Amino acid sequence: MTSDFQVTFDALDPLALSTFWRDALGYVHPGPPGVDLADGADPLAAWDEFLETAGVPEDQRNSASALVDPDEVRPRIFFQRVPEAKSAKNRVHLDVRAAPGLEGDERMAALEAECDRLLALGAQRVQRFEPAPPMSLGFIVMADPEGNEFCLD
Repeated sequence: MTSDFQVTFDALDPLALSTFWRDALGYVHPGPPGVDLADGADPLAAWDEFLETAGVPEDQRNSASALVDPDEVRPRIFFQRVPEAKSAKNRVHLDVRAAPGLEGDERMAALEAECDRLLALGAQRVQRFEPAPPMSLGFIVMADPEGNEFCLD
């Protein structure tokens, strides 16, 4: 038997971090529970209205954020506010599959192109690892805007 799961990030700013990962992965912010969003409606605006109506104090409204895969295939991603900044290397990280099936120069060019796109979204480049067959096809280590490491693979 398998279990469904979500990936959870601790964050200083859940909304900002979820927005980075939304744009990086092509995920979407879901609407609030019980709210049917019209086509093209902004789910974040709907959340603002939902939390206001629910009486949630403004200083608590950015305590969490979530993302879902619009195709409902990949896991949900949840962001929860914590008071402390990241202080050590991640023990678990995401591999963003930017060049599946590619090898050599073509693979590294695809990884570099994705690296450039993510840098524009606020990521940081950490280190490039060249291909070392047969064990590694090459990858780039990056960090999201709060310093969480991930790999472009």
